[in-house]
Amino acid sequence: MEEKNNESRRNFLDKGIKLGLAAAVGGLAISKISKLSAKSSNSTGEFVELMTTDGTLIQVDSSEIVEVEHTHDTDPKYNVREGMPNRKFVMVIDLAKCKNALKCQSACNKHHYITGDHAWLKVYKMQEDEDTAPYWMPTTCMHCDHPACVTVCPVDATFKRRDGLVLIDNERCIGCRFCMAACPYSTRVFNWDDPDQGDMSMDMHMEGETHYSPEFAGLPSVKGTVDKCDFCPHAIDKGELPHCVTACPNGVFYFGDKYEDTVTNGDETLRLSKLLKDKDGYRLMEGLGTKPSVYYLPPVNRLVNFEEGLENYTEFRSVENEEES
Repeated sequence: MEEKNNESRRNFLDKGIKLGLAAAVGGLAISKISKLSAKSSNSTGEFVELMTTDGTLIQVDSSEIVEVEHTHDTDPKYNVREGMPNRKFVMVIDLAKCKNALKCQSACNKHHYITGDHAWLKVYKMQEDEDTAPYWMPTTCMHCDHPACVTVCPVDATFKRRDGLVLIDNERCIGCRFCMAACPYSTRVFNWDDPDQGDMSMDMHMEGETHYSPEFAGLPSVKGTVDKCDFCPHAIDKGELPHCVTACPNGVFYFGDKYEDTVTNGDETLRLSKLLKDKDGYRLMEGLGTKPSVYYLPPVNRLVNFEEGLENYTEFRSVENEEES
């Protein structure tokens, strides 16, 4: 019995060595395979043991083996769903500076080809109570660290990247609107109809993009899908600020990297932590645990007159119709 066990052990070790040899030549390929001894006019008489796809160990003349050249992609394609490593994008909105100029909304609409009834960026007339002064409040997607919209999406159409951006893949979106119901900030919009582009230029080549991408703003909205603010990743990738930041004439929007603790509105660059501490910055509905990436500075010591923005205000409408412009 002991002799039989030793024989079995030897067979097991022998197979293990052969498997090791097969693994060692994993970067090789057989030009002509035969489960018998492979022979050719250039036979060297030196044999290498390899394993076939069905697990059989065979002996192959070394002349029948050629080295496989593996391609090394030195410029791997950018993964839209991964985002930019070691970055955490944030936005700060200074309510004391906003006068409802709507330049931010117009720029957002233009660069994202938004038409119809719903803008991604809305400006609301706010007033805490009758004893306090009213103020203007821009709202965008909050790009939460714990986004409820991502949790409820049944098809993985909405996703969160490592750099903090929450985006939507409209090619995956089935229009169930679960994400809209889950979002406590009501910043998502649904495309009930095909967008009316009018005279809007739709030359994709001018925008440098010829195919759809969840982070590219150069394509119109898709009927039956959900849209929202995306923090302009197509601009960030070029080292530029989001369009709402650059378009605002009053420096309301600051954008930057939380890891670098820096934000800018294009005119001034500030330390994020100091700005939030000095001006009592806050986030909307922090008690929900969503951890938004958008901070607000309270409307104190205002730099503009609230009444100046009333001429641009139309309640419950966010996009100006062409026939009214």
